[in-house]
Amino acid sequence: TKIPFRLSQNQALLTFEDEEVAQRLTKMGKHTVNLDNKITDVRVKPFTLEMGIKFELHVTISGKKINVSEVPELSITEDWMRDKLELNFYKSEQGGGGEVENVDYDKQSRTAVITFLRPGATNGFVRCTKYPFFVNGRCYRLSVSPNTDVLLEKFQVYCGISKKTILLKGIQETEEDEESVQDMIEIHFQKPSNSGGEIDKIKYVSKGVTWVCFEE
Repeated sequence: TKIPFRLSQNQALLTFEDEEVAQRLTKMGKHTVNLDNKITDVRVKPFTLEMGIKFELHVTISGKKINVSEVPELSITEDWMRDKLELNFYKSEQGGGGEVENVDYDKQSRTAVITFLRPGATNGFVRCTKYPFFVNGRCYRLSVSPNTDVLLEKFQVYCGISKKTILLKGIQETEEDEESVQDMIEIHFQKPSNSGGEIDKIKYVSKGVTWVCFEE
């Protein structure tokens, strides 16, 4: 997941291509920057990001089962409804289907899981979200979706520290617009003579606050 950081007024974040540049500037602590012909001292601070989450999500789509919802409420027995669902999907030509192995029907939630005998029988239902269901001379529309198994692995919560990014504080306000000040900061910290280096990304905030997201 992306890791958020709250960037406040008159602060800037600079991400360098080279980790060593960011670490060198952080150790120096204070830097004198020329902003709109005004000399200002800015402070470089290390910072800790908000809480981040890492995990692996494995989703397996069944080739034999489909989920069915919005089954109509009819005055017929549950066994009869199962038979009607089985017959409807067995005869299916629009979505694929074929011989049905099992119908797991829940009258209360108006849902069902249809299990076909042949692997790959559900492939034809991928683009079919609404499916015709014929009962007692009427046609209803069932919602059809893939049946999936979801497995969550390697779930970790951690605090991230960005080694390539520095936080600038104490940037004085000028008459220049935000973009111009950002350009001046970028020019200063790109120069090797100022102990800088190539900048990958920069974000400066002159008013209010904004949330910046980091990726690992």
